[in-house]
Amino acid sequence: MSKLNIPPNQRIFKEGELNNAMYIILQGNVEIFFTVNNSQTRLALMKPGDFFGEMALFSSNPRSATARTITNCELAVIESKQQLENFLVKNPKFAAKMVSIMADRLAKTNELLISSMEKSVAKKIEFSTELGKDLKEDLGTV
Repeated sequence: MSKLNIPPNQRIFKEGELNNAMYIILQGNVEIFFTVNNSQTRLALMKPGDFFGEMALFSSNPRSATARTITNCELAVIESKQQLENFLVKNPKFAAKMVSIMADRLAKTNELLISSMEKSVAKKIEFSTELGKDLKEDLGTV
Protein backbone atom coordinates (compact mmCIF):
# COMPACT_ATOMS: atom_id res chain seq x y z
CA MET A 1 0.00 0.00 0.00
CA SER A 2 1.35 3.40 -0.95
CA LYS A 3 0.61 6.91 0.31
CA LEU A 4 -0.12 10.10 -1.60
CA ASN A 5 0.10 13.72 -0.46
CA ILE A 6 -2.21 15.93 -2.51
CA PRO A 7 -2.72 19.70 -2.18
CA PRO A 8 -6.18 21.32 -1.94
CA ASN A 9 -8.53 21.47 -4.92
CA GLN A 10 -6.84 18.65 -6.86
CA ARG A 11 -8.71 15.87 -8.62
CA ILE A 12 -7.93 12.35 -7.37
CA PHE A 13 -10.02 10.65 -10.05
CA LYS A 14 -12.68 11.74 -12.50
CA GLU A 15 -16.10 10.40 -13.33
CA GLY A 16 -15.81 8.08 -16.34
CA GLU A 17 -12.15 7.20 -15.76
CA LEU A 18 -10.94 3.64 -15.47
CA ASN A 19 -8.55 2.84 -12.64
CA ASN A 20 -8.53 0.27 -9.90
CA ALA A 21 -7.51 2.06 -6.70
CA MET A 22 -9.42 2.79 -3.53
CA TYR A 23 -8.34 5.42 -1.03
CA ILE A 24 -8.36 5.85 2.73
CA ILE A 25 -8.09 9.39 4.06
CA LEU A 26 -5.30 9.68 6.62
CA GLN A 27 -5.40 13.50 6.80
CA GLY A 28 -7.57 16.15 5.15
CA ASN A 29 -10.97 16.27 3.47
CA VAL A 30 -12.19 15.00 0.11
CA GLU A 31 -15.36 15.84 -1.79
CA ILE A 32 -17.12 13.22 -3.92
CA PHE A 33 -19.46 14.57 -6.60
CA PHE A 34 -20.96 13.83 -10.00
CA THR A 35 -21.88 16.14 -12.84
CA VAL A 36 -25.13 16.23 -14.81
CA ASN A 37 -25.73 18.93 -17.45
CA ASN A 38 -22.68 20.88 -16.22
CA SER A 39 -24.12 20.98 -12.69
CA GLN A 40 -22.18 19.34 -9.84
CA THR A 41 -24.00 17.41 -7.13
CA ARG A 42 -22.08 16.56 -3.97
CA LEU A 43 -22.50 12.98 -2.85
CA ALA A 44 -20.23 13.10 0.19
CA LEU A 45 -17.69 15.11 2.13
CA MET A 46 -15.09 12.66 3.45
CA LYS A 47 -12.84 13.10 6.49
CA PRO A 48 -9.90 11.22 8.03
CA GLY A 49 -10.69 7.54 8.47
CA ASP A 50 -13.18 7.53 5.58
CA PHE A 51 -12.60 5.56 2.39
CA PHE A 52 -13.79 5.93 -1.18
CA GLY A 53 -13.32 4.40 -4.62
CA GLU A 54 -13.63 0.85 -3.30
CA MET A 55 -15.91 -0.31 -6.13
CA ALA A 56 -12.95 -0.04 -8.51
CA LEU A 57 -11.42 -3.05 -6.78
CA PHE A 58 -14.51 -5.16 -7.47
CA SER A 59 -15.56 -4.15 -10.97
CA SER A 60 -14.01 -2.89 -14.16
CA ASN A 61 -16.63 -0.18 -14.60
CA PRO A 62 -15.65 3.47 -15.06
CA ARG A 63 -15.77 5.77 -12.04
CA SER A 64 -19.32 6.93 -11.30
CA ALA A 65 -18.19 10.13 -9.58
CA THR A 66 -15.27 12.52 -9.20
CA ALA A 67 -13.11 12.81 -6.07
CA ARG A 68 -11.37 16.12 -5.29
CA THR A 69 -9.34 17.29 -2.31
CA ILE A 70 -10.77 20.12 -0.23
CA THR A 71 -7.70 20.54 1.99
CA ASN A 72 -4.15 19.15 1.99
CA CYS A 73 -4.63 15.40 2.04
CA GLU A 74 -2.63 12.34 2.87
CA LEU A 75 -4.22 9.25 1.35
CA ALA A 76 -3.43 5.56 1.63
CA VAL A 77 -3.84 3.90 -1.76
CA ILE A 78 -4.99 0.30 -2.12
CA GLU A 79 -4.56 -0.98 -5.66
CA SER A 80 -5.74 -4.60 -5.55
CA LYS A 81 -8.13 -6.96 -3.81
CA GLN A 82 -5.12 -8.73 -2.29
CA GLN A 83 -3.81 -5.48 -0.76
CA LEU A 84 -7.30 -4.78 0.61
CA GLU A 85 -7.60 -8.28 2.10
CA ASN A 86 -4.18 -7.96 3.75
CA PHE A 87 -5.06 -4.52 5.13
CA LEU A 88 -8.42 -5.73 6.50
CA VAL A 89 -6.83 -8.75 8.22
CA LYS A 90 -4.32 -6.45 9.92
CA ASN A 91 -6.99 -3.85 10.79
CA PRO A 92 -10.16 -5.66 11.95
CA LYS A 93 -11.76 -2.50 13.38
CA PHE A 94 -11.45 -0.84 9.99
CA ALA A 95 -12.86 -4.01 8.38
CA ALA A 96 -15.95 -3.82 10.60
CA LYS A 97 -16.34 -0.10 9.83
CA MET A 98 -15.98 -0.78 6.09
CA VAL A 99 -18.66 -3.48 6.11
CA SER A 100 -21.05 -1.20 7.99
CA ILE A 101 -20.44 1.77 5.68
CA MET A 102 -20.75 -0.33 2.53
CA ALA A 103 -24.04 -1.77 3.83
CA ASP A 104 -25.32 1.79 4.43
CA ARG A 105 -24.24 2.86 0.94
CA LEU A 106 -25.96 -0.17 -0.59
CA ALA A 107 -29.16 0.57 1.35
CA LYS A 108 -29.15 4.20 0.14
CA THR A 109 -28.54 3.09 -3.44
CA ASN A 110 -31.40 0.62 -3.12
CA GLU A 111 -33.72 3.37 -1.83
CA LEU A 112 -32.77 5.63 -4.76
CA LEU A 113 -33.34 2.81 -7.23
CA ILE A 114 -36.76 1.97 -5.79
CA SER A 115 -37.75 5.64 -5.75
CA SER A 116 -36.62 6.06 -9.34
CA MET A 117 -38.51 2.95 -10.41
CA GLU A 118 -41.66 4.11 -8.62
CA LYS A 119 -41.48 7.46 -10.43
CA SER A 120 -40.91 5.71 -13.76
CA VAL A 121 -43.91 3.40 -13.23
CA ALA A 122 -46.07 6.36 -12.15
CA LYS A 123 -45.15 8.22 -15.35
CA LYS A 124 -46.00 5.16 -17.45
CA ILE A 125 -49.36 4.81 -15.71
CA GLU A 126 -50.03 8.53 -16.15
CA PHE A 127 -49.05 8.34 -19.82
CA SER A 128 -51.21 5.23 -20.29
CA THR A 129 -54.19 6.95 -18.65
CA GLU A 130 -53.76 10.02 -20.87
CA LEU A 131 -53.55 7.81 -23.96
CA GLY A 132 -56.73 6.05 -22.91
CA LYS A 133 -58.55 9.39 -22.52
CA ASP A 134 -57.31 10.57 -25.91
CA LEU A 135 -58.43 7.33 -27.53
CA LYS A 136 -61.88 7.55 -25.94
CA GLU A 137 -62.21 11.17 -27.12
CA ASP A 138 -61.13 10.20 -30.64
CA LEU A 139 -63.70 7.42 -30.69
CA GLY A 140 -66.37 9.71 -29.24
CA THR A 141 -67.03 7.49 -26.25
CA VAL A 142 -66.46 10.09 -23.53
